[in-house]
Amino acid sequence: MIRHTTLFFLFTFFISESQIPSIVTDSIQKPYLMIVGDTITNSAINLSEVVILPKLRIKSKEDQRRYLILKRKTIKVYPYAKLAAERLQTLNERIENVKSKRKRKQYTRRVQKFVEDEFSEKLKKFTITEGQILIKLIHRQTGETAFDLIKDLRSGWRAYWYNNTAKLFKMSLKIPFNPEVSKEDYLIEDILQRHFQDGILDFQPSYKEFDLYNLSNQWKLK
Repeated sequence: MIRHTTLFFLFTFFISESQIPSIVTDSIQKPYLMIVGDTITNSAINLSEVVILPKLRIKSKEDQRRYLILKRKTIKVYPYAKLAAERLQTLNERIENVKSKRKRKQYTRRVQKFVEDEFSEKLKKFTITEGQILIKLIHRQTGETAFDLIKDLRSGWRAYWYNNTAKLFKMSLKIPFNPEVSKEDYLIEDILQRHFQDGILDFQPSYKEFDLYNLSNQWKLK
């Protein structure tokens, strides 16, 4: 129960109300070439850049099993980290226009209650491992650890208390996403980039660009 509560509060600090983007239903717009006295369509199609990713080398069946488990958990958790980054940006933009500290707290509490009602049942289904991956991916998407986000949005005392609670379940709100140092983070980055390319996950820029080729070469040498 405490673990679920910790995830609720962590997630609700930086998510705002859902916004439904407008859907464009127009057909593909064809570019036109202007020729003296006439106009014709250009039959050429502008293609998106295709990035060739390095081949992932898995040494054993046990490593393959772990990779597949990590892939399943990462795919499950990533949309929440993406949503958190989007809502954090919206929350920061709105709070900047609120001068009163009291009104800022009131707004943050309203957002927190909305998200608890909206996502509590889904977050209850997260395992401890999935919760830690979520914390890492929030750092990947925002550039700030969950601890620092809570500290900035609420208080250092709350961040300290939530982090101590998380420790009871071998989790840490201070852990960053660092694929140069952590093998698990490197594999998570590999999973994300492959699934972005395949269209399985919606791409969202991270706080810094991670070169999978450099990471792959680095981990080959370790």
